[in-house]
Amino acid sequence: MSSSPSTDESGALLGPADIRELAAALGVRPTKQRGQNFVIDANTVRRIVRTAEVRPDDVVVEVGPGLGSLTLALLEAADRVTAVEIDDVLAAALPATIAARMPARADRFALVHSDAMHVTELPGPEPTALVANLPYNVAVPVLLHMLDQFPTIERTLVMVQAEVADRLAAAPGNKVYGVPSVKANWYAEVKRAGSIGRNVFWPAPNVDSGLVSLVRRSEPIKTTATKAEVFAVVDAAFAQRRKTLRAALAGWAGSAAAAEAALVAAGVSPQARGEALTVHEFVAIAEQKGATQ
Repeated sequence: MSSSPSTDESGALLGPADIRELAAALGVRPTKQRGQNFVIDANTVRRIVRTAEVRPDDVVVEVGPGLGSLTLALLEAADRVTAVEIDDVLAAALPATIAARMPARADRFALVHSDAMHVTELPGPEPTALVANLPYNVAVPVLLHMLDQFPTIERTLVMVQAEVADRLAAAPGNKVYGVPSVKANWYAEVKRAGSIGRNVFWPAPNVDSGLVSLVRRSEPIKTTATKAEVFAVVDAAFAQRRKTLRAALAGWAGSAAAAEAALVAAGVSPQARGEALTVHEFVAIAEQKGATQ
């Protein structure tokens, strides 16, 4: 259910008029190339922070803060916020917005002006949570990169295009279950955490958005295979998703017969398809490659 964009009673968060005023002052026009849709609704950013279960001791990393709508709401709730922004104009303006609207918390904010895909370290204490409104065109690679680079991130909540949200949270057997579903599951327990209407964004996108919650596994998946080896199996299985695993993994294993041997040894039917397998079954297959050669 979507509501009309709201103004913020406390005055610190950004409402529709504030967003447009800031954008005009900066000469910013949201670009399709970067998938920019700015959240203009204070209720929505507060709901995201609530759903993310941000705590007073959290160090939150935000990717793509834009004009700062969600950043301000995160600063209200967390101990610290580090924002990663690729856009030159937006990165330059954000610290001033924080200082003007939330001066008492400005020293709790840090900005990293960079492409999130290239970030390998962050200033200050290690992040404990990731909360972000991710552009649909880079959502999955950015999410996986951040989870991989920063193992201290325990909880993640991302807002993405609804279709991407469905894919990330899909279970085996679901027709949209695929590479993003399995790889996200390698790191975390993943679930859909709500829907977001179009009218809380400027400009309004032509698709709905969804929230995805990822809670990192308390124990990493135990395996003798490396993450790269497991992901290679996943990529091969879904590159030709209509084929049986015996055929789809032939290139990966060296031959269809070698693929069949690895599958049988892993306890997986050679006639199965990738969309039926759990992350643990992909791990079992990856572990067999060396053993069956």
